[in-house]
Amino acid sequence: MPTISALTTPTCPPTVPTPLTVAGWIPALQTVVDQIGPRFARSDAREHVQAYLSGLLSPIERKNGWQLAEQAGDRTPYAIQHLLGRAQWDADAVRDDLHAYVRAHMADPGAILVIDETSFLKKGTHSVGVGLQYSGITGKIENCQVGVFLVYATDQGQTFYDRALYLPKDWAADPVRRREARVPDAVRFATKPQLARRMVERALDEGLPVGWVVGDEVYGNDGHLRHALEERGQRYALTVSAGQSFVIGWGQQRARAVIADLPAQAWERLSAGDGSKGPRLYDWARVRLNNAHSPAWERWLVARRSIHAPDDPRAVAYAVVFAPADTSLAEIARVIGRRWAIETSFQEGKGEVGLDQYEVRSWHGWHRHITLALLAHAFLSVMRVQSTAPLVDAATEGKKGGLAQGSSLRMFRQQRGLCCP
Repeated sequence: MPTISALTTPTCPPTVPTPLTVAGWIPALQTVVDQIGPRFARSDAREHVQAYLSGLLSPIERKNGWQLAEQAGDRTPYAIQHLLGRAQWDADAVRDDLHAYVRAHMADPGAILVIDETSFLKKGTHSVGVGLQYSGITGKIENCQVGVFLVYATDQGQTFYDRALYLPKDWAADPVRRREARVPDAVRFATKPQLARRMVERALDEGLPVGWVVGDEVYGNDGHLRHALEERGQRYALTVSAGQSFVIGWGQQRARAVIADLPAQAWERLSAGDGSKGPRLYDWARVRLNNAHSPAWERWLVARRSIHAPDDPRAVAYAVVFAPADTSLAEIARVIGRRWAIETSFQEGKGEVGLDQYEVRSWHGWHRHITLALLAHAFLSVMRVQSTAPLVDAATEGKKGGLAQGSSLRMFRQQRGLCCP
């Protein structure tokens, strides 16, 4: 079994620079492996998980069983398959180690915890949780699995924090499919907002500093999730649908109707953060909603409207915000704009550490692969945050601050000689 030094095997083109800073990665990754090592009772399992992480971080384009085995120097994928299948270890315990790693290296009181889901397209019917479901990747109903994820985003960087596989009702109620996919007896049907609430509450209970919780309308439309956050005094900005009803004064009104009645002077042009072409400008407005909590806090219905199609109702997005009463609309706009951090993380996870390149069907197999992929992503994110050598490209050259906030993990790895273009 090769050591972690295999991570730096010179398989990249010679045009990719390989500065000496790459040497710092090997002991840093060994520290991560040592941290999770006690979760694996057998020494061969510890060797295999070390090889698995090294393979996920390696330059190979495909990170399935055969390719990871070849990268590890094995003739067959049996050892890799055994690690994800029959080996004795608890993926949730390694998930807890991931949490501790992120808290130790990226904790920030102003951080944003982003909730979202992603789909994994499948061809067969045996993979746990697979079925005809909406896929955000294609925008259509597809045969896929769906996972709910948390991303922890700071001004310095972002990384995954938690994961949960969505098990549809038909799967949860089918004892035969459950048995074949080795779904634990304790697992029952839970909606996506319920899965998200469990993960967010776990993060907060663990002491993860969180400035805001954000998410799209799948989660914002769930009043139980919003109420749970309010009970904790946790700021949130959750997107809601135009048809959601809210109590204002003595009556209920739908979001679209509330915002449609606002006068022109109620709107303010603000940035949702910088994009590739400069500030992302929208028109913003907010209306106070009834709030049973302390007068020091407010609940608002916030609207974001495109400046290019202000008269088109489809160009308006809505969110419910719970925050201290002195929170500015500009701060809310900035926070809502950070929700897209999770889309970047999904792209990086699938493109850089093989998040979607697994060949497992069982409940345990899915959670094992996904957890190790998230740990690999967290390692790359921490290395990027801690790096002191600046990235230089056409987009960032001459700008102050070294690593640009929007610089991708792919660029970071290329300029450290750890990734093929």
